[in-house]
Amino acid sequence: MQVDNAVRSYGLHINGHESPPGTNMVDRHSPATGRLVARYVAGTVEDARAAVEAARTAFDTGTWPHLSGQDRSRILNRLAALTRRDAEQLARIEAEETGKPLRLARGDVAASIGLTEYAAALALTMHGDVHTNLGPGFTGLVTREPAGVVGMITPWNFPLLLLMQKLPFALAAGCTAVAKPAEVTSGTTLEIARLTVEAGVPAGVFNVVTGRGSVVGQHLAESEHIDVLSFTGSTSVGQRIIQASGVNSKRLSMELGGKAATIVFPDADLTAAVDGVLFGVFFNQGECCVSGARLLVHQDIADEFLSAVVSRARELAVGHPLDEDSDIGALIHAEHLETVLNYVNIGRQHGARVLLGGARLDSPELRDGFFFAPTILDEVTPQNPAFQEEIFGPVLTVTRFGTTEEAIGLANSVEYGLANTVWSKNIDTALTVGRALHSGTVWINTTIDGAPQLPGGGVKNSGYGREMGQVGFDEFTEVKTIQIRTGQREPFFR
Repeated sequence: MQVDNAVRSYGLHINGHESPPGTNMVDRHSPATGRLVARYVAGTVEDARAAVEAARTAFDTGTWPHLSGQDRSRILNRLAALTRRDAEQLARIEAEETGKPLRLARGDVAASIGLTEYAAALALTMHGDVHTNLGPGFTGLVTREPAGVVGMITPWNFPLLLLMQKLPFALAAGCTAVAKPAEVTSGTTLEIARLTVEAGVPAGVFNVVTGRGSVVGQHLAESEHIDVLSFTGSTSVGQRIIQASGVNSKRLSMELGGKAATIVFPDADLTAAVDGVLFGVFFNQGECCVSGARLLVHQDIADEFLSAVVSRARELAVGHPLDEDSDIGALIHAEHLETVLNYVNIGRQHGARVLLGGARLDSPELRDGFFFAPTILDEVTPQNPAFQEEIFGPVLTVTRFGTTEEAIGLANSVEYGLANTVWSKNIDTALTVGRALHSGTVWINTTIDGAPQLPGGGVKNSGYGREMGQVGFDEFTEVKTIQIRTGQREPFFR
């Protein structure tokens, strides 16, 4: 499929089959060029209900939950191999639909393959416990079983990667699933659905319904036939899902917004820290929930360090997603570009000083897309909305601190708790600060890093539950206790 010049048109993926595209479609135009690149079905409540029913039937009466771990592992490894085979196609779809640079999209695909292979290994090792020290003739079994039907709602910034932080783990545990990708970036999710069929995943085990969150996502949240709902997205939408799910008390895993701090101490490797600050905030155009959007820098090195950050930021290439040399691509759509610009203007109104950027890029080669200049705001106080609120764009705020305690207080003074970063070569400083930060992840002398074995998730208004790692796998299992008496025992009643 030539994703450069062809318009991709998809149907829904329900019960192992892709339906023909319908008359009610969602058009996706490239955020970089404005060209129509894909069309998706605007799914209805009836479509969502059919997908949930297919997943429910596959779980209740199908073979998938009862396969051996080895069989599920084998199929997941085939899925990983097929994803590797189609990696370039998937990366180009991702870049076209999201606006991210192609080389970053390739990294997303590679990470997704790693997650699938790790989940395949977990399928082999899923086990319970046996308790044999409970007294004569009394044995206790603690088993892990698949939790049931999983609803998955994913956002537009990392459509493939965030799906694969959920899907292979749920499948490895023996669950079935219904995915609702973001309405404008559904391509890679539907391509993965096709690959699951090729890999040997039975019909009904993985279903995809595209469309609007207010329709399809709402049904998944409210459905009594969904046992676990895993959501990644904004805090405001997550709170609505929590309310909608309350009618049936399904288990929720919520990865919500973030406002990460990057704390730089004088004893850090400052060259590495400059690179880390830039990557932390401008990676994926800043459209990243763990983006290091707040730079907290020690006052003794602030001027020199900030000068280096600004100098390096000027060298970053903003360009078309399919250009191999682009460092920063286009924002997701016009409305979001306006949101980012408004935050910059509000930040300035509250006393921030623009050191770099702060405006839309409209050069002849970029004016058809939603490109925003890498932006650095200095002298940002903790009371500034640009400090407190998630901008979700290529905007770095700068705040100085004098003591370690002040740095910790500044980092923790927001409503979010998804991730933070510390740059220091002093192990005492690094670990003391790392342990004091209120976030699900802390990076030390690196940023936006990870491995499939390491769980991620948030605290405070960044949500709850974990993805990836053994803990993320366990989110899709239920624990059952079986108590066994053997031989004679005293009667219950005399």
